[in-house]
Amino acid sequence: MNIEVGSDGYHPPRIGLVFLFSLVGALFLVFVLRLWYLQMLHGEEYAQKAHANRTRQERIYATRGIILDRKGELLAENRAAFVLALIREDCPDVPATLAQVSQWTGTPLPLLQAKFLQDSARVKPFQPQIIATDIPFDMVADIERQIFLWPGLSVQTRQRRYYPHGLLFAHILGYVADASEKELKADEKLALGDIVGKQGLELVLEKRLRGTKGQNIVEVDVLGRQLDKRQEEPPMAGENITLSLDIDLQKAASDALGEEAGAVVVLEPLTGKLRALVTHPSYDNNMFTTTLSKKDWAALVDDPRHPLQNRAIQSVYPPGSVWKLMMASLFLEQKVDPRATVHCSGQVTLGSHTFRCWKSGGHGSMNMMQSLINSCDVYYYEMAQRMGIDNIERFAKACGFGSPTGIDLPHERGGLVPGRQWKMNRFGEPWQRGETLNVSIGQGYTLVTPVQMAVFVASLLNDGKILKPSLVEDEPEEVRGMLPIPQNQRNFILEGMRVTATSGTARRINRPDAVMGGKTGTAQVVRIGDRRLKKHEMAYQHRDHAWLVSFGIKDGKTYVVVVMVEHGGGGSSNAGPVVAKVYESLFGPIQAGSKTSQGPSPFSNNPDADQRRRTAQ
Repeated sequence: MNIEVGSDGYHPPRIGLVFLFSLVGALFLVFVLRLWYLQMLHGEEYAQKAHANRTRQERIYATRGIILDRKGELLAENRAAFVLALIREDCPDVPATLAQVSQWTGTPLPLLQAKFLQDSARVKPFQPQIIATDIPFDMVADIERQIFLWPGLSVQTRQRRYYPHGLLFAHILGYVADASEKELKADEKLALGDIVGKQGLELVLEKRLRGTKGQNIVEVDVLGRQLDKRQEEPPMAGENITLSLDIDLQKAASDALGEEAGAVVVLEPLTGKLRALVTHPSYDNNMFTTTLSKKDWAALVDDPRHPLQNRAIQSVYPPGSVWKLMMASLFLEQKVDPRATVHCSGQVTLGSHTFRCWKSGGHGSMNMMQSLINSCDVYYYEMAQRMGIDNIERFAKACGFGSPTGIDLPHERGGLVPGRQWKMNRFGEPWQRGETLNVSIGQGYTLVTPVQMAVFVASLLNDGKILKPSLVEDEPEEVRGMLPIPQNQRNFILEGMRVTATSGTARRINRPDAVMGGKTGTAQVVRIGDRRLKKHEMAYQHRDHAWLVSFGIKDGKTYVVVVMVEHGGGGSSNAGPVVAKVYESLFGPIQAGSKTSQGPSPFSNNPDADQRRRTAQ
């Protein structure tokens, strides 16, 4: 029996075919979508990652700008320094490498490990992480012979700041050091290992000095070995800054001050340019460009003479009798007749208190000019009672006291002009009349800086402009206020200073070849009994501060010189010789037999003024 099977009637199951075709289509769709995802949506991202696997970005450090004095002498420069850097991804054994670095450098291993962990978070993959700085040159040679045994480790060259004159400009220049965690967070342009200004002009002028980093693109193989390098962005060096300071004058002023604590300010009143700014004692700012030990830091901080303190702008002192220049200006503004006299018996009694003049027997009858020349305290006591503290406070602040001068240095203090509201806020007590008398002679709560006094004297000479004192040679003039007295009244004060230098308490600075003016001040630190003790009778910390503010004019050049000797005693005997030496550097030594060639006083308002003053005296 034959059984025939025909195919005409056979049909495969439809559901199977649909499923098969659907599966193939879905797989194709997934492939297309994945391709679109990788190529289109994230193509650029993955391309960059692929590129990064074979290329690295290498920073090119910019040269920090140098700092020069007005004559072009180097004050801050850059020198080569060596560091050890580690690329973590190229290092198969980081702990062993750190241990070897510890052995080379003598740095305790726990410190290296702690710093490595701390800094790792701020270093990108395949970027060198600095693990040791300030490697001596002789050590570099030894390390280079062995470094091939330690993959990922390399010796790199960095710049180190160097200050050729150390102590002489430390408070002005300041110093640089590695950027702190706070500074790194605040400035996205900074990276780990960058140096930044920490103090002085290095801090204030940081953006001008820093420059802009460049970048290299380095091509590497799968083992991280360099195949090629090209520069993508060149670095831009920081700006070179020329200061207004004169290194020779700075040295002369520093030598004149000697071992005394204090400050010397030399200012051009017509421009506001500082030509010297000295503060003693000082410190070597090169100490901060390397790793400063805790012992060295403690020695600086604990030094009883406070060498880190810039006494020209950060220390405030009672001005003593140099304050009388401001007081006399106030009297003139308030229409006090300069010919009117006050009898000085040597003291003034107010209630149960006796306020004494520095001259125990008194000066007798004093007019305003004579009160300046002889520095009569009683004259100012009497006049201050008429003026009142409100007038004194108002006028002193208008003259620039009680506020910073704006000098381009950090942490400047504004001093203190006391008044009713200040005392109530500070002590919760009302103002007393006797305190007005103390303020009138620059004692009591009154506090100023040497730079403030220089700016005030300069304003008497430059048409009344209260100028910002400038340390940068090309900085434009900045007028921050005007003295509230006219030219004829300013001339009166200047004439008083001239006569004081000629025949008064400031005669130590007089020169026959120049127009000189000065005002001495002895600022009492503590009062011990009724008798003013001599310098050698007092402990150092109880001695008076010695002041002398001055001006000198010769051959068309005008300077203001202010000296404050901390705990130096009398202004004339202790500050006077310092000022005289500074003018010797400015004007040259006085020639034997030289005679005055200046003629009549330049501050006389009419030809007969000199004769009338002599008659009044």
